[in-house]
Amino acid sequence: MNNIEEKLWSYIDGTCTPEEQQAIIRLIEDDEVYRHQYQQLLAFNQELQAIELDEPSMAFTYNVMEAIRTEEAQKPLKAAINPHIIKAIAGFFIVSILALLGIALANMNWSAPGSSLTVPVDLKSLLPVKSYTNGSALRIFLFFDVVLVLFLADGYLRRKANLAR
Repeated sequence: MNNIEEKLWSYIDGTCTPEEQQAIIRLIEDDEVYRHQYQQLLAFNQELQAIELDEPSMAFTYNVMEAIRTEEAQKPLKAAINPHIIKAIAGFFIVSILALLGIALANMNWSAPGSSLTVPVDLKSLLPVKSYTNGSALRIFLFFDVVLVLFLADGYLRRKANLAR
């Protein structure tokens, strides 16, 4: 769109300032190019105003909404499980198993006579159990377990209630 059309459209739409309106009116009266372009744009604008936009029928809207509902209903219901969480849990267990295996191999007596391998591991020296079984640690553990059980029970009851509907 050139500069003439922009000025004329802003004049036709009424978006220009009063000073610009006066300048455009003078250009339309004095300049043949502006007058011809103004008449063309004005005729086009009147044709646009005359066009009636049809609204779709209610049946069309209903059919579209039903198609969307059936499309959504056909999708399988999946539990949204984040794969990163599964990988983190698997990584934790793999690291734990490797750590226990490393501790067992480090404490193994390789020069012991006999045909069977024995693992003389003193668990009391590896894990200070008494420090973890004091009153506050036990209460924290039990509180965490109660919260976890309540969370899982809530999820189970919600799923059961949704299936009953």
